Parts: sequence; structure tokens; C-alpha cells
Amino acid sequence: MIQFILIIHMVAAVSLVALVLLQQGKGADMGAAFGSGGSQTLFGSRGSANFLTRLTAGLATTFFLTSMLLAYQYANLAAPTSVTDQQIQVQAVDEKAQEATKESESKPQLPEVPQ
Repeated sequence: MIQFILIIHMVAAVSLVALVLLQQGKGADMGAAFGSGGSQTLFGSRGSANFLTRLTAGLATTFFLTSMLLAYQYANLAAPTSVTDQQIQVQAVDEKAQEATKESESKPQLPEVPQ
């Protein structure tokens, strides 16, 4: 599951970068408004703006959702605990072992049967 989300995340990231680089800046619209370069573009002077804007928004949403899903998935993995947590666990085990030895010492010992 994590690998699938990671692949979607990487495709969305690379596509988002490529899509942002394909778009024209705000300053390029001023030249297109006066007729320069408007007929030589692929979608016309403003034809691609709406399509590319919506595609960028969709890829950005996908990127953020996969980021949150990956963060949630990796947070819930069985990761090694910190040193302090390990120390607390060792102390708890030591206390249980001491209690067990005290109980075994307090029980009366059975006499050995001669053979």
C-alpha cells in the first residue's frame, strides 16, 4: 500500500513541476493582450490557462493528499522505540524478575527424596 501511494506521490510531484514550468507567467499576458505571440501558441492566447490551472490544482491536491497519507502510514509503522522507552521497559522487566525471585524464595522448598 505504501509503495502504491509513494508511486502516485512521485508521479504527482514530477508532473506538478513540469506543469508549472509549462505555464506562462502573469507578465506574458500583457504581450498577448496586444496581439504579440497570441497566434503562435498551442492553445491560443488564453485557451490553455483554464485547463492548465485546473490540472495544476488537481495535481497539487493529489500531492498534498498523498503527502498526508504517507505521513500517516509511516507514523503507524512499528518503528524502533527511543532509548528512554527501552530503558523503562528494561526496568519493568527487572522489577518483574525480582518479584518472581522473591516469590520463589518465599515458597517452602520440598525436601529431596533419597534415591
